[in-house]
Amino acid sequence: MGLFQRLLSDARTGRKVIRNGLRNRRTRNEADRISAESSRPAPGSIQVGVYFADTRVNLYQIRQWYAPLAELAKHRGVAIITRSPGAYLTIRDESPVPVLYLRTVTDIEGFLAEQDLATMLYVNQNIKNFQMFRYGRMWHVFINHGESDKIYMTSNQYKAYDYAFVAGQAALDRLAKKLWGYDVAHRAIPIGRPQTDHLSDAVPFEGNGRTVVFYAPTWEGDRPTMAYGSIASHGVELARAVLASPTHRLIYRPHPRSGVNSREYREANLEIQRMIAAADPAAGHLYDDGGVLGWQIAIADVQVTDVSAMVYDRLATGKPLVITRPASPNAELDETGFLAHAEWMSTADLADPLGFLDRVITDEESRANLAHWAQHHFGDTTPGASTERFHAAIETLIGRWESEAANHAGEPRVEHDPQGDDEDDSDEESVPQAD
Repeated sequence: MGLFQRLLSDARTGRKVIRNGLRNRRTRNEADRISAESSRPAPGSIQVGVYFADTRVNLYQIRQWYAPLAELAKHRGVAIITRSPGAYLTIRDESPVPVLYLRTVTDIEGFLAEQDLATMLYVNQNIKNFQMFRYGRMWHVFINHGESDKIYMTSNQYKAYDYAFVAGQAALDRLAKKLWGYDVAHRAIPIGRPQTDHLSDAVPFEGNGRTVVFYAPTWEGDRPTMAYGSIASHGVELARAVLASPTHRLIYRPHPRSGVNSREYREANLEIQRMIAAADPAAGHLYDDGGVLGWQIAIADVQVTDVSAMVYDRLATGKPLVITRPASPNAELDETGFLAHAEWMSTADLADPLGFLDRVITDEESRANLAHWAQHHFGDTTPGASTERFHAAIETLIGRWESEAANHAGEPRVEHDPQGDDEDDSDEESVPQAD
C-alpha cells in the first residue's frame, strides 16, 4: 500500500471513530436524561436483580427471560440492571419489569445500598459481571440463556457464581463430569426451562395447511471448535428445497450474530433472505428477525437447528427436531446423551432434504425418543412445572439470604469500591458470546 492509500485509509478510520464516538455520546446523553427522569423502585422493594452488562448485540440473551421475570415479579420485587446506554434504552422499552441504568460503580453502590437484594441473576458470562461479583452480601446466580451441549455449558466460569440454575439431570451430569472440584449437588439447582411455559400463541400469520419448517441456525462461531453454524453448509440448499415445495412453508430465523466473522456465512444468510423475498407471497414463507421467540417453536411441524440452545428449547416440546451436523471437522461435539440419539442432517442428506424432514415428522420411534430425552433434560415438562421450580429456587435462596443477613445484622450492605468510578459508555459490540 502506497503512502497516499495509507493516508486515505487512516483518514477514513479516523472519521469512523469520530462518528462512532459522537453516536455513543448522543446515546449516553439520552440514557442519562431518561434515567434521571424515570422513577426508581422504592427502597427495600427489590429482592431479585438481573444484571445485564452487555450491549445491544446480545439482547436476545435477556429477552428470553422477560416472560419468566414478569411472572416472578407477581411474587417478588424484580429489576433489570443495565450498564450500556443503548441496551438500557432498548430494554426499557421492552421489559415487563423495572429497568435501571447504572453506568458507574457509584451508581451500582447507591442502588445496592437502598435495596434488600437477596439474589443477582446473570444470563451470560460478560466480563463486567466481575464488577458486580465484588459485592458479597447477596447470592450471585448464573441462569444462562439456554440449555445446550456446547462446551460453553461446562465453562469453569460456573465456579465464579454462588449458584447456577440449570435445566435438569443432563446439565447436572454434564457439570459433574467436566468441572473439577465443583459441588454440583449444592450449587447447581435444576429448574427446567421456564420459558416453555410462556411460548406465545400470537402467530403473525394464518395457517394454510402447509408443513411448517422452522429453520433456526446459530452463528458461525469465533473459533474452529465452535463452528456449529449451518447457514453456508446446509442453509441455502435446505431453504431452496422448502421454498420450491408446494406443500411446505419456511420460517427462517438466523442467529443475530450470523456473518459477523465470515463473509461466506454472511452472504449465505443474505441469499436465503433474498430467496424468501422473491418467493410466492401466498405460500407465507417468513424471514423472522423479530424480538419475540416462542411461537415459532410451538407452531412448527419440524424444527431444523444447529448445536445450540435452540435444540433444547425445541426438545422441551417433544416435537420433531432435526440437528445439522457441522461441516467443519474441528467443531467440538459432545455426542453423549441426547446428541448420540438425535436426528442429524449431514450435507449428504441435502440430496433430498424434504424426504428427510417428512420421515422425522411421521416416525413414531423418533417421537418416542424425543419424549425420553425431554424428560432427561428438563424433568417434568407439563405446563407450569418449570415456573414452579424457578420460583421455588428463588425462594430457597432468599430464605438462605435472610438467615445470613440475620447473622450479620448491623453490617453495611455495601462496602465502597476504592478502585474508582468505572463506567460503561460503550454501545459497540462486546466480547462475542459462545451461544
